[in-house]
Amino acid sequence: MAKEAFSHQPVLLEEVLKGLSIKDDGKYVDGTFGRGGHSSGILERLGPQGRLMVVDKDPQAIAVAHNMLMNDERVIIARGSFIMLKQLVSEQGWLGQVDGLLLDLGVSSPQLDDADRGFSFKRDGVLDMRMDPDSGVSAAQWLANVSETELVRVLRDYGEERFAKRIARAIVKAGAEQPITSTRRLAQIITDAHPKWEKGKDPATRSFQAIRIEINNELKELQVYLSQVIDVLKPGGRFAIISFHSLEDRIVKRFIRDQSKGDRYPVDLPVTQAQLNPKLKPVEKALRSSQQERQHNPRARSSVLRIAEKR
Repeated sequence: MAKEAFSHQPVLLEEVLKGLSIKDDGKYVDGTFGRGGHSSGILERLGPQGRLMVVDKDPQAIAVAHNMLMNDERVIIARGSFIMLKQLVSEQGWLGQVDGLLLDLGVSSPQLDDADRGFSFKRDGVLDMRMDPDSGVSAAQWLANVSETELVRVLRDYGEERFAKRIARAIVKAGAEQPITSTRRLAQIITDAHPKWEKGKDPATRSFQAIRIEINNELKELQVYLSQVIDVLKPGGRFAIISFHSLEDRIVKRFIRDQSKGDRYPVDLPVTQAQLNPKLKPVEKALRSSQQERQHNPRARSSVLRIAEKR
């Protein structure tokens, strides 16, 4: 199967488009292009004067973007991490002028479906897990050098794995006997070490997720991105973030909450709400996929969408 043939359904598409309140002549940045589902929806609502920058660190995603959009004069294509947001919009002269930002976090369906990328415990492949296969270390390289203590921390903190110590011990022991280089072998080691798992969930799910988050520095990158959005957006501009992990969602939720409260003053100091200088306001409450969407797209099951607007 060709790389482009792996299917992908955008999660919470209508909710994202409604939440961003697309303007005909607006400027937008999709920081996780993937296979272009959300970007296509934005472009359908943009007029000739509207602009969309699409960004992705995955070379396969960028290749798809060029194939889909290279002839659309409204589109700017940039390969790189979404943490480059401020730099990329500054290069276009858009700083403080962007109407909408979007992130769809986690692994895309094509990345999961392609065994060569090493994200899936359901398909045997090289144990890689990098969003950008041209930089950083692979999961196999990381496991070859990680200490048992560090592995326990990652499995516990990023995978919320109850049996982190037991699984980490088994992985380190197996790796000492023979390097762990395939997804199937890692998944089997985890399964053999796991005494009990949730019904309907593969025992390797949490551990694979945790290792992937560590390899790609996902939580730190999200925090770096969030630190830039207020400077990038224009007043009234919005950002939408879809997360699939409680830790990601917690970071986004806290950022919106803190920036909506404004500057911190002593609790007994009499100041008005305006004097607190709040920088954001939430748009609706957190949104989740409908039962109908979850039936058609299993990836949507754990998705949470949060939207905020710059004051």
